[in-house]
Amino acid sequence: MRMSYGLISMILFSTLLVACSGNQGDDLDKFMESAANDMSKGVKPLPEVKPYTPLQYNADGTLSDPFRARKATSTSSLQPNTNRPKEPLEAYPLESLKYVGLLSKNKSVYGLIKTPDNTVQQIKIGNYLGPNYGLVTAINENAVELKEIVQDDLTGDWVERNASINLQE
Repeated sequence: MRMSYGLISMILFSTLLVACSGNQGDDLDKFMESAANDMSKGVKPLPEVKPYTPLQYNADGTLSDPFRARKATSTSSLQPNTNRPKEPLEAYPLESLKYVGLLSKNKSVYGLIKTPDNTVQQIKIGNYLGPNYGLVTAINENAVELKEIVQDDLTGDWVERNASINLQE
């Protein structure tokens, strides 16, 4: 008995599905027919590709070669002393040096600088640090102050700029 109710309900459900699906097919067919009428049939042609013609850089020779070292044509009186012997801490970029401490002995003040190879060097006012001829001008509890001499990119003149290495804790 139970089987017959299940069978009857399945037949009834199938009949309803078949009866409902008849209308939807007609609407879909009508939509497909009308959609094809609205489409444009022509496609615009691609634009013509012009051939590439390379230009020679600096053909008239007015620009200087950016990869060649410039001669220093300085009009200022400020120039680094290139005849003095280089100090060991001038071999390191200033950003790689760390100020780690301060010593004072007999009214003399010394700073302790840690290098990238983990050695600690003593410096005092008048020593040089970094590749830009950085002269130590002051040493205090917070920082080592420097005056660097660098070449201006536009004019080629040597100019002074202030720099410092702050205490690392």
